[in-house]
Amino acid sequence: TRMADQSKISGKIVSGTGQGAFFTQLDWVRSQCLKKLGFVPWPGTLNLEIEIKQVSLIEEMRLKNGIELISPDQNYCSGYVMPVSVEGISAAIVIPAEDVRVHPKNIVEIIAPQCLKEILGVKDGDSIDLTIGNLYKQKR
Repeated sequence: TRMADQSKISGKIVSGTGQGAFFTQLDWVRSQCLKKLGFVPWPGTLNLEIEIKQVSLIEEMRLKNGIELISPDQNYCSGYVMPVSVEGISAAIVIPAEDVRVHPKNIVEIIAPQCLKEILGVKDGDSIDLTIGNLYKQKR
């Protein structure tokens, strides 16, 4: 069934380190997101604290649905993005390489074409739902 390809994860919005905003401004990140996800990320990420038991689900889904963003620059490492839908809005979870991870594994960073906090009218401490899965055809 198609439903088997989708998983819901809910989490609580937490404030981030500010590094996501820098990452989303890099030219190669922006152009690869447009090509591979179909949108240019808004400058910044939404950080979501998820339950520890959902971490393995994200890892598992990354292996199936993860899209690599390949850095052309040795100073930055490549990472993965995984398409998700946040309350119906196309977005993606950014999964950094292990050696540059700044958050514990149960904090996920989400990029989207617009500021999710503004669109959804949410703030730190609120809970939101993500749907992971084959939401739209991947552009390869």
